[in-house]
Amino acid sequence: MREIVLDTETTGFEPSEGHRIVEIGAVELFNHLPTGRTYHQYINPERSMPKEAFEVHGLGDDFLRDKPVFKAVGQAFLDFLGDAKLVIHNAAFDMKFLNAELQWAGLPGLPWERAVDTLAIARQRFPGSPASLDALCRRFGVDNSAREKHGALLDSEILAEVYLELVGGRQPDFGLATSAGPTTGGTTRASGDVWRPKPRPAPLAPRIHPEEAEAHAAFIAKLGDGAIWKKRA
Repeated sequence: MREIVLDTETTGFEPSEGHRIVEIGAVELFNHLPTGRTYHQYINPERSMPKEAFEVHGLGDDFLRDKPVFKAVGQAFLDFLGDAKLVIHNAAFDMKFLNAELQWAGLPGLPWERAVDTLAIARQRFPGSPASLDALCRRFGVDNSAREKHGALLDSEILAEVYLELVGGRQPDFGLATSAGPTTGGTTRASGDVWRPKPRPAPLAPRIHPEEAEAHAAFIAKLGDGAIWKKRA
């Protein structure tokens, strides 16, 4: 399964008010693993940069003046996307800008159903909790220390890590059960072999605090002698 994690930077909030995309960054995933392929493009918006937007991403008129316009790079962008699902944080924002730019360039738009919105996923998993990209980085321990300002490629790389945590970890299926091919040392494992973990050399240290153990014991005591925890196999 091929997915593209992407982000855009813009001159403002509404393409209907003349705002444009100034940067696109994207990261390719295959079967929930990064492939190393990325897409990154700065874009001349053909308009001045508002101060408020510059303070968010730091992309000014002088820097963007010699960059290509969207029409010149739009087809290459679509070629990179192919038919992959699009993983976006707050997808409605980026999709409306991408489709506006594609329309102005005379290129086919992106169907809304292709978008996977990580903001919606986060709000569903953690209702009532902050769901910004920075908040999710803190929740999952994803390093975002380089994110002094918004940047489309950096944010896409960070979002890819956050997305893989949201869907169950960086390597959800691990691919261990039936894979064939070289392993460490140049040997191979037949497709029918079953991988089994080796026993730990030393048991993990207990993670239950004494206060928690006492509270649990007090709770069980209140259940009476018929409690299932007091029965022996």
